[in-house]
Amino acid sequence: MNFLRQLRGELSKLFGRPRTYLGYGVFLVMEAIILFVFKLEGSQRSMRELIERNGFGFDSYYSSLTVTYMVMGLSMFLLGSIYFALVAGDIVAKESEDGNLRLVLARPVSRLRILLLKYCAVSIYTMTFVLFVGVTGYAMSVAALGWDGGLFVWNYKMKVFSAFPTWGEGIGRIGLSAVGIGLSMITLSSIAFMFSCFKMKPAAATIMALSILFVDMVLQEFPFFKPYEQYFVTWRMSSWVYLLESVISWPKLAGSYVFLFGLNATLFLIGYTAFRLRDFKT
Repeated sequence: MNFLRQLRGELSKLFGRPRTYLGYGVFLVMEAIILFVFKLEGSQRSMRELIERNGFGFDSYYSSLTVTYMVMGLSMFLLGSIYFALVAGDIVAKESEDGNLRLVLARPVSRLRILLLKYCAVSIYTMTFVLFVGVTGYAMSVAALGWDGGLFVWNYKMKVFSAFPTWGEGIGRIGLSAVGIGLSMITLSSIAFMFSCFKMKPAAATIMALSILFVDMVLQEFPFFKPYEQYFVTWRMSSWVYLLESVISWPKLAGSYVFLFGLNATLFLIGYTAFRLRDFKT
């Protein structure tokens, strides 16, 4: 109970900072722009060609569910990663910079407990942010296209192609994929969190985390790295798409998420070691 009360206090601090809400505002604007573009005749023509070329009806699959899948899939890695890194890179480094940690550590509380509270707060932020994007993206899509229709999924890179004709099955898979994206993005938050534990500025921790993410993504695109793509972190993070296969391959998902959870634990331990060895008195 005491841990939960302290976690609530940590969440209050996190959501009390104005920069925490920066990503929410940007995503709302971006979703509105995407939906405006999807209403244009040229955009609908290209989507019609894509859907009908694969033997499906445009009227059935050009739906709020399909657009929500595109919004979440295309934007989270490129844009959402900025805000995950910003918040996670800030959570320890900013308090250290402001001198708040000296006061906290003057009380009878272990450094491990402090970091666990902050890591849980960052993980909760990451999950709720992804769910927020999913809910608002779907609400805007419903306002523009109506709630009815199936879900059409294609992902060339991960070799996933499927269609769910009924709304019930489609909304269930979209909800499941949102949870999968959230779990995947915790890895990026963990990278930024680890750097935040070192003696560095919050901006430096954010930039270091984003640099690792983008270097991983760029290297993965080189043809000679193709046989080794499963060893890249961003490839593992993209495994959430397997939740949208017609028949979910749980062994593939388990392999990727065990890899990511192991990596997250390692990053936390590295951050904890650095934090434990730091001298906050000087």
